[in-house]
Amino acid sequence: MNGQIVQSALRELQSFVRSPRFWSTFAAVVMIFWITGPFGTADSLTAAPRLGFWLVIHAATWACALVFVVMANLLLEGLVASRFARMMAGAVLAAPLIGLVTETLRAATFGSAVTPASYAGAVGVGLTLSVLFCVLTWLSMSPVGQEGPLPETAVASPAQAPLLRRLAPGNRGPLLHLGVQDHYVEVATMRGRELVLMRFSDALDELGDTPGLRVHRSHWVADAAVETLARDDGRLAVTLKSGTRIPVSRPYAAAARARW
Repeated sequence: MNGQIVQSALRELQSFVRSPRFWSTFAAVVMIFWITGPFGTADSLTAAPRLGFWLVIHAATWACALVFVVMANLLLEGLVASRFARMMAGAVLAAPLIGLVTETLRAATFGSAVTPASYAGAVGVGLTLSVLFCVLTWLSMSPVGQEGPLPETAVASPAQAPLLRRLAPGNRGPLLHLGVQDHYVEVATMRGRELVLMRFSDALDELGDTPGLRVHRSHWVADAAVETLARDDGRLAVTLKSGTRIPVSRPYAAAARARW
């Protein structure tokens, strides 16, 4: 497993952890299990212990499922076109681990032994919980005001711009500008900005088919971001549609004039 996949996975995980809708979905599911008390917990546990039991169960199982879902989404990207199908594959693969976690917590809570039969039943429950997690997570990832799952095109096409894989999912969109800041490259897209620890030359190699031009040793600009090309205090500069001015150094001036 290469470092880029690990880095992308960590960004995906961070995007979930920072999502209010993800946590509101988690809280709603825990409340439903607490109030209804399935699997005999309503009879065997009072309100406070039952809440604690389901909170721990769901925290552990959702964490397992989340890691599997994120990794499957990244590792199967070149093999399976549908993002939902990739996520669901991860959810299914997580079921045995989730079964082990839930059975261990059940045995610790109620003092009963773990047997092959009880573990098999726990795997079935784990599969149900994992699939439920996957569906709820998929729905919670949909943009506000948009029905249904997040379209593949709304997240950016890593096949066209591998650089986008390095960004948090919420920032993945059409590329606008790259700029150097110390040892980082600031990547600006239509959905946000993010600093990525990498060499500028490596970032340029990961632009894919995105149309644009390097205008300075520390700047690259996408065609879609350019408003105008003009002189600024006697020096050539690109004005972006955002209002930002990017200097054009002498070696790139002729190419910039010809392009814009």
